[in-house]
Amino acid sequence: MLQRVKKVGAEFIGTFALVFAGTGAIIIDEVSGGAVTHVGVALTFGLIVLAMIYTVGDISGAHLNPAVSLGFFAARRFPLRDVISYVASQCAGAFAASGTLGFLFPQNAMLGTTMPAGSVTQSFVLELILTAILMFAILGVSTGAAEKGITAGIVVGSVIGLEAMFAGPICGASMNPARSLAPALVSGHIQHVWIYLIAPVVGAFVGVIGCRCVREAGCCQQTVEP
Repeated sequence: MLQRVKKVGAEFIGTFALVFAGTGAIIIDEVSGGAVTHVGVALTFGLIVLAMIYTVGDISGAHLNPAVSLGFFAARRFPLRDVISYVASQCAGAFAASGTLGFLFPQNAMLGTTMPAGSVTQSFVLELILTAILMFAILGVSTGAAEKGITAGIVVGSVIGLEAMFAGPICGASMNPARSLAPALVSGHIQHVWIYLIAPVVGAFVGVIGCRCVREAGCCQQTVEP
């Protein structure tokens, strides 16, 4: 029981840090007149994920993302009984971060909410593909449901930073339902949030299928310890 509490707590803290730093970079870039820059925002997302993998990866696996937890479940690496607690913890951490940023920057209307710059279809497909690539990479460098070691942190952080770098201006490059849901609800801009709830989950499942297609049988079906 204590071990599960620690895992849930690690996911809460890790996701809080992700949303606080990532969307915080977006907010500060806006209020400072572009001091952070788009490149800086993309690097912030990648670096905070890298840091959290090294910090809590050995405790919870550092999923920090409901789509990743569901992807690990689909790959048979993560037990169903833990999916709900992980997703709830990740969402709670994201909401805590958005609430804190809303308190610190009450003048900011969006709070880092992900919004499509083009058509809905364009952003949906982009988010799906981006998350599929992310999940494919995570499955390739992880052990069980845990992203551990130097390779995992660098690879996952780099993929997130890279995808945010080139696709962020169009779709927001969320790849994370918790990261998008929290600022959308806290700021009240929920008209497009469904894109960032559905597309990453579908994309994660596509990433699992891709892993099964190119890797040896069983490599994407490692059952983790309870």
